[in-house]
Amino acid sequence: MQIWLAVLLIVLALIGGVALGFFIARKYMMSYLKKNPPINEQMLKVMMMQMGMKPSQKKITQMMKAMNNQMK
Repeated sequence: MQIWLAVLLIVLALIGGVALGFFIARKYMMSYLKKNPPINEQMLKVMMMQMGMKPSQKKITQMMKAMNNQMK
């Protein structure tokens, strides 16, 4: 086997492995974020209080729905 062919196969395998790993990691993170959203109602309530708003349950629910729709 010629040396240039061996080097070419190694480089192609490396590029293929990196590409495959990237797409698998991306799919895993997307499913993880769907199951465990980064912001929940308690965090939203605290943020609203820090901004000087008095959060009502209706407003919190409304904002959560808007955020969930945006993620889809």
